[in-house]
Amino acid sequence: RSFLSREDIGVVLISQVLAELIRHAVEAHSRPLPAVLEIPSKEHPYDPAKDSVLRRARGLFAPEDLR
Repeated sequence: RSFLSREDIGVVLISQVLAELIRHAVEAHSRPLPAVLEIPSKEHPYDPAKDSVLRRARGLFAPEDLR
């Protein structure tokens, strides 16, 4: 949580596996900066269904906009 309050950080990269462990904190973060981006790890493939940023972005566009 301390990273989210710092003014000198613009992006927080976190593996999706760890993001799942603190999902409540990731979902509660609503400020645009720092952006919290979930990335895959070597041991676990990326699952777009679990990515909170991607889910929010999908809500901004109509399905026909994404084609």
